[in-house]
Amino acid sequence: MSQDATQADAAFAPLLKEYGFREMEQATYTRSDRVMKVKAARFADASGAFGAFSFYKRPEMAAENIGDQGASSNGRVLFVRGNIVVDAVLDRVTAMSAAELRDLAASLPLPAGSARNLPPVLGYLPKQARRANTVRYFMGPVGLGDVSTPVSAEMVDFGKGAEVAMAQYATSAGSQADATLMVISYPTPQIAAERAKAMDAALHTTSQAENPARRVKRSGPLVALVSGQVSNSDAKSLLDQVNYDADITWNQNTFFSKRDNLGNLLVGVILLVAILMGFALVAGLLFGGFRVLMKRLFPDSLFDRSKDVEIISLKLGDWR
Repeated sequence: MSQDATQADAAFAPLLKEYGFREMEQATYTRSDRVMKVKAARFADASGAFGAFSFYKRPEMAAENIGDQGASSNGRVLFVRGNIVVDAVLDRVTAMSAAELRDLAASLPLPAGSARNLPPVLGYLPKQARRANTVRYFMGPVGLGDVSTPVSAEMVDFGKGAEVAMAQYATSAGSQADATLMVISYPTPQIAAERAKAMDAALHTTSQAENPARRVKRSGPLVALVSGQVSNSDAKSLLDQVNYDADITWNQNTFFSKRDNLGNLLVGVILLVAILMGFALVAGLLFGGFRVLMKRLFPDSLFDRSKDVEIISLKLGDWR
């Protein structure tokens, strides 16, 4: 096991570090006359692992159902599982080899929490007309500088928290005129708006021959660009499929304590009413008992003074 990125790939060690390389391990397995060499690299999270996987995967590779995503070509099988990328080289590929690699992928541990999630920006790349094995993911200027893009890494400005997803798409002109769709995700719509304005201005200062990008579009915190020898209608069709969907979650405490439980509130109201009724009954009994006692102790003195409380009658009928 080694934590040196140069041991994993001396030519692209800076790129592996940018993707969050942590460690690598390699081993050789033999069975009878069969040999398989396996190299596994662990990254900080699934985003970095997918970025490295997308870098090593080639368009001519065939898709394989191994791990989270897999691809193979001429005895080489490449797959990603969580935050681990595995590169296996076999002397010959058989059905048993694929089954063994699936078992290996299933045995690899997954990272905890959000580290196992793929970058959300990948979900904004349209699937329609997308060329196989052309999806790329970039976390920094090293990776982006390795490919041809309509805007530079400085223009993207990874220092503002940018993430980039890119893929090739077939156009109405045929296989000789593929379009490149570049989707850049920023932390906030405000940053995206500022970067989109700068990119649009930069693209309009260069000639079509120098920079064949056709359109720039912003949707929420996303900035999308189309480049290549592509018609305006094809460019617009691609960009129309890139739309940010805001997922708003309101996390509110439900308060499951006894104090905030609705059932306990109703029980409390019932008890309060019972106490008030009991208080009224006791008060009535006390007042009535007090009157009875006073009448016995002081008859015709406090409550039964009939002479003092007689009703005065005016006898108005006698005036008729």
